[in-house]
Amino acid sequence: MSINVAMIGTFPPTQCGIATFTHSLVTAMRRHGTGVSVIEVGSNIAQSVISDPVVLRHRARNGHVATWQTINAHDAVIVQHEFGIFDGSDGQDIVDILSNVHIPIIVVAHTVLKAPTSHQRKIMQAILDTAHAVVTMTFTGRRNLLRHYAVAQEKVRVIAHGSADLRVTQHGLRQGQRPIVLTWGLLSEGKGIEWGIDALAQLADLSPRPQYVIAGQTHPKVREIQGEHYRVSLTHRAMIGKVSADVEFIDAYLDAPSLSQIINSADVVLLPYDSKEQVTSGVLVEAIVAGKPVISTRFPHAMELLGDGTGILVEQANPTAIAGAIRAILCNNGLRQDLQQRAARKGAMFLWPAIADDYVTLAQELIARKSRRATEHQLAGVDTTLITLAPTGS
Repeated sequence: MSINVAMIGTFPPTQCGIATFTHSLVTAMRRHGTGVSVIEVGSNIAQSVISDPVVLRHRARNGHVATWQTINAHDAVIVQHEFGIFDGSDGQDIVDILSNVHIPIIVVAHTVLKAPTSHQRKIMQAILDTAHAVVTMTFTGRRNLLRHYAVAQEKVRVIAHGSADLRVTQHGLRQGQRPIVLTWGLLSEGKGIEWGIDALAQLADLSPRPQYVIAGQTHPKVREIQGEHYRVSLTHRAMIGKVSADVEFIDAYLDAPSLSQIINSADVVLLPYDSKEQVTSGVLVEAIVAGKPVISTRFPHAMELLGDGTGILVEQANPTAIAGAIRAILCNNGLRQDLQQRAARKGAMFLWPAIADDYVTLAQELIARKSRRATEHQLAGVDTTLITLAPTGS
């Protein structure tokens, strides 16, 4: 069944993880043969000419009518949701928009807060009540949603975070060259990179000494408020730890070819995040798809994907544990090869074409259900002009 889908969320040139996610999903769904149009949101949207696949830039307040009218011209809508990307208090804008949408609504929950404020809970509950399906990217996210919000089990689907095809031919440690430990992504406090730097100071006896590459620019919203405070603090920390020569910062927003090249060069990927509640990490998925040995702190998504031995898990804020894991991988060929093989086997399931197929299948299912209900009402002699699809479980 050929369908046309509206996608609402941030979109490049906005530089954030959701914009990248939206772009990747739209591209993969279009290659699948599905029609997809983007309604772009964000307070800092560039004023350049709109170009395909963007058909509308949502404007707060007086732009609501144009937005929901555009959405309703499609067969279904996929909403990329995180509180910070929509206007209004805690992103209330999206609730007002969806209240006027009469086609199947799929909400992708990028963040599932276990302890929201009362207003955040109100906003999220309104979104859940309106949606016909809610997608989380991990089973942990699904459990949190069901445990902390009023939502029917059958409404919540798990579709993994996708990744570009970063698979490479794996290599051993390059003779005579420094092994590379890599962390990448937008920089902000809470990424735990200081613990990776401290760990490096405990590996000075290795020959050649490992190099820690930190790739990515400071998150634009963080830079607006704090400037480069976090990056400067990391540079200072490396100097105090006498590892400045072993730490390299790549201060740039990485396009797909650049990211692929950097990941390909890495011997170990390190995710030293401070959070114990992060239920989704695109970087983690990309590292697994690339078939790299991964060291990560114990946040929920990492425990879900690496807990079977696909990677090494360490406690948060523990540079000694990080150093021990790096040493084990660099000094044990068997362990390194086993981690590479485990990651490579698991990675194929996260490629964007497979993920896009899951979203298309879900949209088709909801559209078909709406059509069946409309037909049933017609047979019963009911006016169907305002028939909408009741959310699953209602």
